[in-house]
Amino acid sequence: MDYFVLVIAAIFVNNIVLAQYLGNCPFIGTSKNSGVAMGMGMAVVFVATMAAVITWCVQKFLLTPNDLDYLQTIAFILVIAALVQFVEMFLKKAVPPLYKSLGIFLPLITTNCAVLGIAIICQREEYSLLETLIFSVASGAGFLLALVLLAGIRERLDLSRVPMAMRGTPLALIMAGLMSLAFFAFKGMAS
Repeated sequence: MDYFVLVIAAIFVNNIVLAQYLGNCPFIGTSKNSGVAMGMGMAVVFVATMAAVITWCVQKFLLTPNDLDYLQTIAFILVIAALVQFVEMFLKKAVPPLYKSLGIFLPLITTNCAVLGIAIICQREEYSLLETLIFSVASGAGFLLALVLLAGIRERLDLSRVPMAMRGTPLALIMAGLMSLAFFAFKGMAS
């Protein structure tokens, strides 16, 4: 039951982008098209999951035993950068249209604070390896859910009459704020 609560909390209650405000750059930047949003979300799920598991191992077996905890951020960023390079090479070979449509946002996963945040939260909460795996997948799924929902809203708004000053990013930020408020309703259910 605890794992179920962890999943629901990571996806809805403490959504990494809508409740913790991490990863807003790719959230706003890649939410113009549902296909691109889905591809970016899946890439973030993969990188966040792999990064959290690998950084858990690095923390438990390398940093903590050798009293190198102060190197946590640097070590975690190096792990994430290596994983993003792997994903970038894979997408370039396997799915060139998605690679091209993600553009600059794919390498920016390296500096995506949502991915680093998930890894650090797992350490701060002292999750076990299984809890880290579950939390990171669920947090990535929460990012994916928020991204795809915003992309759907933005595609719908592109067909609507919107004042010129509100088109694009301003309206996307307002929609993200409204989505965040909607997700905060789940906080009441958790208490």
